Amino acid sequence: VNRFHWHLTDDQGWRIEIDSYPGLTEVGSMRDETIIGRNSGEYDGTPHGGYYTKDELREVVEYAKERYITIIPEVDLPGHMLAALAAYPELGCTGGPYHVIGEWGVFDDILCAGKEETFDFLEAVLTEVMEIFPSELIHIGGDEAPKTRWEECPLCQSRIKELGLTEKDGHTAEHYLQSYVTSRIEEFLNEHGRNIIGWDEILEGELAPNATVMSWRGMEGGIQAARMGHDVIMTPTTYSYFDYYQAQNIDEEPFGIGGYLPLEQVYSFEPAPDILSEGEKRHILGAQANLWTEYIKEPEHVEYMILPRLAAMSEVQWMDADKKDYEEFLERLPRLISHYNKLDYNYATHVFDVHGVYTPNFDSNALEVEFTTIDDADIYYTLDGSDPTESSIKYEGVFTINQDSEVRAVAIRDGVKSKLLNEMVNVNKATYKPIELLTTPARNYEYAGAGMLVDGLSGKSTNYRTGRWIGYQGEDLVAVIDMLEPTETSSMEIRNAVVTGDWIFDASEIIIESSDDGNSYSTVASEKIIDKNNDHWADISTHKISFEPVTSRYYKVSVKCSRMPSWHPGSGRRAYIFVDEIKLN
Repeated sequence: VNRFHWHLTDDQGWRIEIDSYPGLTEVGSMRDETIIGRNSGEYDGTPHGGYYTKDELREVVEYAKERYITIIPEVDLPGHMLAALAAYPELGCTGGPYHVIGEWGVFDDILCAGKEETFDFLEAVLTEVMEIFPSELIHIGGDEAPKTRWEECPLCQSRIKELGLTEKDGHTAEHYLQSYVTSRIEEFLNEHGRNIIGWDEILEGELAPNATVMSWRGMEGGIQAARMGHDVIMTPTTYSYFDYYQAQNIDEEPFGIGGYLPLEQVYSFEPAPDILSEGEKRHILGAQANLWTEYIKEPEHVEYMILPRLAAMSEVQWMDADKKDYEEFLERLPRLISHYNKLDYNYATHVFDVHGVYTPNFDSNALEVEFTTIDDADIYYTLDGSDPTESSIKYEGVFTINQDSEVRAVAIRDGVKSKLLNEMVNVNKATYKPIELLTTPARNYEYAGAGMLVDGLSGKSTNYRTGRWIGYQGEDLVAVIDMLEPTETSSMEIRNAVVTGDWIFDASEIIIESSDDGNSYSTVASEKIIDKNNDHWADISTHKISFEPVTSRYYKVSVKCSRMPSWHPGSGRRAYIFVDEIKLN
């Protein structure tokens, strides 16, 4: 771990002193207020700002150099530039007015690719960046750059016509216009002995000749780039985003962006997958852990989010895949943690808690429960919701549950209890019955697949990345449950996690059908759902449908996704839907 990637510019603030464009820090470094929580619509009313002077940056560079760490600066372009546009509105397609935004997200206003002034600006900024940072690699972002303004901008369209850019291979002319911007900046940096890194969006269109790709939206972009002969840094959200929660019970965690990335998942990461040839694997430079700090204000919170996950990522980096062993890692970890204690680091302690694994068994129609701890400490548990003590049931091995239960477990070391593990198991007629998905979940949100919908376990919050919610991107969820024998039902319950700021909406319609043979289905009931909200909201939306009793062996359930409303940035597009459990009674 000897590279520090420093993200220095974004829509919410410009953080690096640039002499040739003083307005970047005079105007662009300060926002009037900041949104409270996750795009709640409420703001704190407090101005926020600041930037690093060149002397301060050089001091950090020297400090890193003394410790054999190279700092890779990032100036994100052409998107995430609202702070720069607020200072220099002439660099945008519309001319503004723009302001330093006080909320998080992706915004339509980006640098105008049709103006030569834009390239004068970027070259001047990057020249000063190179004067501060000796790194051979300069990160130029390239992510999350909507093409809305370019599609409407006469100057951008004139540039597209001048360059002869057209739609092809599934990419628009505007995608190729971004490729032009990237290649032009790459050529400038190459002339100064530097090379570029870009987020995997730079693959959309034509990849700049010497670019290194940083793959964050999964590993597919990195795999594609490696096969094209380009160097790659793997940093997929599912393994590398350390701003994600480390525990499913987020009520006991510092407030964060969401997600779920436990220590074991970090350790399981293999940045050079076997799908690549040995020659292609050589293009994988390594992995990167990302810590975005929208919701992180104190150094102690930073430490809490990165430790001990950084230790796991370190072994991902320096150990061969066939030599990694998570159990051995856990045996070594306490020795490392003793150093954290000596240095007074505020590390996360989840690794010492009871870890529960819940596996539905469709043969025995029950839930298998397994508990583990890092050090094989004694574990005690209850199934009635009472707090466990040393007088409770001592865990001796995997056990099964087939009825409503509230599982509580603790590890007890020398009379001291770990944090409480708490899990609700709710059994209905569909629980632990065979289930088949007829539609395909979103790649990153499939998790354990169909069985999640009948495992008796529900999502505890709208955090849709915990593995409790199965997600679909613009597609309907359609599932068939085999009750194994004709079974009478008269109600169904479906829950949707809704986080409209992340383009996740409530279902638009829910349909239940029944069949005796699994081939011919009749509609039992349906419910259309109208979302009357006119602003962002986040909650668990519960839908219970009652109907006249029906007796059938097979039940087909369809949960239809919504189209995003006119007030939403994704207006007209099909939204994500997330479902945790299908309950039939």
